[in-house]
Amino acid sequence: MSDKRKIPYLNFIPLLIIAFLLYKVINKIDLFLFMNINLLSIFSPVIWAFAIAYLLNPLMNYIEIHLKAKRIWSILIIYMLVIGIATISITIVSPKVFNSVANLIKDLDQYFEITNTWVTEKIDNLKLLDKYGITPHVENSIKEIMGQASSYLNHILTAVVSKAINLTSTFFRIILSMIISVYFLKDKERFIHNLKKIIIAFFNKDRAKKIMEFGVEVDKLFSQFIIGKFIDSCIIGGICFIGLMIIKAPYGLLLSLIIGLTNMIPYFGPFIGAVPAVAITLFDNPIKAIWVLVFIIALQQFDGLFLGPMILGDKVGLSPFWIILAIIIGGGMFGVVGMFLGVPIMAVIKILLEKYINKKLEAQNIKL
Repeated sequence: MSDKRKIPYLNFIPLLIIAFLLYKVINKIDLFLFMNINLLSIFSPVIWAFAIAYLLNPLMNYIEIHLKAKRIWSILIIYMLVIGIATISITIVSPKVFNSVANLIKDLDQYFEITNTWVTEKIDNLKLLDKYGITPHVENSIKEIMGQASSYLNHILTAVVSKAINLTSTFFRIILSMIISVYFLKDKERFIHNLKKIIIAFFNKDRAKKIMEFGVEVDKLFSQFIIGKFIDSCIIGGICFIGLMIIKAPYGLLLSLIIGLTNMIPYFGPFIGAVPAVAITLFDNPIKAIWVLVFIIALQQFDGLFLGPMILGDKVGLSPFWIILAIIIGGGMFGVVGMFLGVPIMAVIKILLEKYINKKLEAQNIKL
C-alpha cells in the first residue's frame, strides 16, 4: 500500500504551504510593497534604458535601411543627436524655464494680493445690495478658497523647484541608463532571439507562434502610438511657443512646455495644459488671457482634426468612449503616466478580447 493511501490528506500539503505563504504575504503587505518599490528603484536605470532604446530603435532602423549604415555608426549618429539636443536643452532652454518658475513663485504673492483686492471690492459692492445677510458667508468661503489655492500653488511650485534641484542626483542615473541603452540597441537581435527561445521552451509550437505574433502586434501598436504622440506634442509645443510670443503672454516658454507635455495625454491633455496658461495670463492681463484661451482652443482643434490624424492615423483602433475610459482608469490608478499609457494598454486588451471572442464564435460555427 502506498504512502498516499495511508495518509489521504498528503495531497493537500502543497496547497496548505501555498495558502500559508499567501497569508504571510498579505499579512506583511506593507513590507512586500516596500520591497517591490526598492527593487523598482534599484532596477530603474535598466527600465529607463529599455525605454530609451525602445524609443530610439525606429530611428536606428531608419538610418540602417535608408543610409545603409552599420549598427555601430547608426548608434553613434543617434546618440550624437540625443547629446546635442540634451546639451541645447540644458544650456539654453532649462535656465529660461527655471527663471520663469522662480519669477512665477516670486509673483504669486502679488497675484493673490491683486485677486484679494478685486474680491474685496466686489464683496463691498455686494454688501450694499445684501438684504438677507449672506455676504459674510460668501466672504468667508472666498477667503477660504483663496487661502487653499495659494497654499496649493505654492506647494506645487516648491515641489517643482525641489525636483529641479534634485535633478543633479538623477543626472547620473540618466547617464547610466543611456549607456545601458546602447547595449540594448547593439544586441537587440540577441535579446529577441533569447526571448523567442524562452517562449518556445515553455509553450507548444502553435501557442508560441501566436504569442510571438501577438508580441509583434503589441510592439507595433505601442511604438507607433508613443513615437507619433511624441512628435505630435513637440510640434504642438513649438507652435504654442510661437503663438504665445506673438500674443506676448508672460512665461511663454514655460507655458508652451506645459502644453506640449500635457498634449501627450489624449483628449484631456490640451485642456489640462490650458488651465495654468490661462490662469497665469489672467493675472497679467485679462484681455491676453482671452486671446490665450482662444489660441489654445484653436490649436487643440488643429491638432485633433488635422495634425494628430496625419501623424498618428488610427493607430490604436479605439472609439472616443474607450479612449476616455482608458484615460480615466489609467489616471486614477497610476497618475499622469497611466493617463498616457492607458490608451495603448486598452488597445492591447481590446485585441486580446477580440481574439478570444472570435475564437469562441468559430468554435461554435457562429458568424456575425
